[in-house]
Amino acid sequence: MKIAIIGYGKMGHMIEEVALSRGHEIVATIDAGNEFDLKGADVAIEFTTPLTAAENIRKAWQQGVPVISGSTGWNPEELKSENYELRFEDNKTLITDELGKTMLVWSSNYSVGVNIFFELNKFLARMMSEQPQYAPSITETHHIHKLDKPSGTAKTLAEQIHDIEISKYRNIEDLPIESIREGEVPGTHEVKWDSEEDTIIITHIAKGRRGFALGAVLAAEKLV
Repeated sequence: MKIAIIGYGKMGHMIEEVALSRGHEIVATIDAGNEFDLKGADVAIEFTTPLTAAENIRKAWQQGVPVISGSTGWNPEELKSENYELRFEDNKTLITDELGKTMLVWSSNYSVGVNIFFELNKFLARMMSEQPQYAPSITETHHIHKLDKPSGTAKTLAEQIHDIEISKYRNIEDLPIESIREGEVPGTHEVKWDSEEDTIIITHIAKGRRGFALGAVLAAEKLV
């Protein structure tokens, strides 16, 4: 598979390492100031910023290249148009063109472990919907360089709880999220259900960027 990497920072370098280890070819690395030439890539993997993600994806589409995007802090719905259909599937946002070809896969987190954590979160929320004495809250901790707050993963966790606990949390903003920025923490997410009697906590702790990179490459393999 021929892969173009859009955003060649620490995450981009990790994606390159993982992709090469799985036998893929990197045909282009696009960073700020570089020429935007995807050189016949089968797919682009995009991890940039909330301000540049949508434009980067549009540029890739202009070259006929589908995109796996992990940039958070923006809304993929801004790419929806009469020629593109948007749908949600397995904790991901998909956009297909008029021929039904998938042109965008977006997720707040591609880590295999986090996606298992998402399923645990939904399972626990369903159980708690019958236990009104428990109140949920979310804490997310990331490195000081992360631009968006709260994290996309925390928002996804909150949305999952909100969708199940709709009678209790009519506005998703009612569900408290604490964002902590310290050191070089790759990413820790904690969902707490608290009552006067006890507390239940589920936690995912990332040990590095490799899990995110591997998940993005796996998504690209599935797409292509």
